[in-house]
Amino acid sequence: MPDTTALDHATAMIERAWGQPVEVLHRQAVRKPGDDPLLTSVMRTHDALSRTDRDVLTFQDRLHALTRPGRVLEFYNLNRITEAAADLRVAHAECNSALQSIRYGVDAREAALKAGADPSAGRVQAATARSTQAPRPLGMPATQPAPPAPTSPPGLGSGPRR
Repeated sequence: MPDTTALDHATAMIERAWGQPVEVLHRQAVRKPGDDPLLTSVMRTHDALSRTDRDVLTFQDRLHALTRPGRVLEFYNLNRITEAAADLRVAHAECNSALQSIRYGVDAREAALKAGADPSAGRVQAATARSTQAPRPLGMPATQPAPPAPTSPPGLGSGPRR
């Protein structure tokens, strides 16, 4: 059995990507979740992975206790062995899914840093671009410029008020 677990790999990835220990990053993610939503997501997945990693160890111990050398298997133990093996397999799959999710988060952070932009700045820029575009009537081709928006509806507000 390998000495390093999925939790160890995830912890190393997170610490390498953010440059701080996981304990410090966890406190940051809890105190100010809006500052770095990617960190918050990764830390929540890391918490789930730590619980699943403990489950893996429990199921491994249970399976090893049931199948240790020198033990004579009884018929009723076969069900327990099968259940422990199935639980262990499910826990391993959950660990791998959580590890992959953390890997995607770390890759997204690296891509954002490589692009040199704050991910929230990109959302603000996209929202600003959408809000400044003039509305285009339905069916009008994109190659033609949109007509100017009227300042006030015709017949309202241009004459004297009575």
